Amino acid sequence: MELRLLKYFWTIAEEGTISQAAEVLHLTQPTLSRQLKELEEELGTELFVRENRKMILTEAGYFLKSRAEEILDLTNQTTQEFENKKKQLFSGRFTIGCVEADNSNILALLLEKLIRDYPNVQFHIHSGTSDDITERLEKGLLDLAILLDPVDTEKYETILLPRKEKWGLLISENAIFAKKDAITKEDFANVPLLISKRPEIQQMFADWLGIKKEQLLITGTYNLIFNVFTLIENQVGAALVIEGAVSHHSKRVTFVPLNPMIETNCMLVWKKNRILSPVVNELIHRFKEAFEQ
Repeated sequence: MELRLLKYFWTIAEEGTISQAAEVLHLTQPTLSRQLKELEEELGTELFVRENRKMILTEAGYFLKSRAEEILDLTNQTTQEFENKKKQLFSGRFTIGCVEADNSNILALLLEKLIRDYPNVQFHIHSGTSDDITERLEKGLLDLAILLDPVDTEKYETILLPRKEKWGLLISENAIFAKKDAITKEDFANVPLLISKRPEIQQMFADWLGIKKEQLLITGTYNLIFNVFTLIENQVGAALVIEGAVSHHSKRVTFVPLNPMIETNCMLVWKKNRILSPVVNELIHRFKEAFEQ
């Protein structure tokens, strides 16, 4: 399958019509239609159905679009990395993933200094869950990432970041526990819980409570905390979060830490044995200077 055909298919899926996609790609409509037909014949399945002049993705089309995005993104990044290598450090580009955490401020500080020293350097920050970021790191779509511990040290090089991430509950300001200084294990008898879908997080909290993971009173799971603010405000549940992830949360919810405390670390990670660009090596060097003794 040619990258050219993937790009044509992806553009049609984005624009929604052959005519608009042809305009974006600077092709004639008959040419683009013919290329799409060839791709469908090569794959042996329809990728679109036509409804009211719109191109609607089939199930196979949705699957291919997700793969096409990854392939085209990786291709573009690889091309960009070769350009970076030509220009070396002074005009490099890199991508870094970051979970919702207090340590994102450390990343911002070091990026600010790097850009001040090398104003032609460009970066892209991808925010997401640990699972999402780890998957992108594995596929080569990210150069570096800031992840919450635990981290697979057999796969990744790591630098431990100094700031601890404190866990607690994000609850409605009208909830019974909103005025407490801390929430104890005894408070959880009938608290409906909103929690990360990561099994490691659920196990960590179950261990803190001294129960089995299956005994957690989970009302719902989430990946990014801003998706559940309204549910918290309306007391559908209380969300287990780290304090650093909610620094800009709604005024109608409040963070209450756990007692005894749960604290975890963040780490800067990158894949072992991967050839890194000069600008990425420079950023890693600065992290090591700042945080490794």
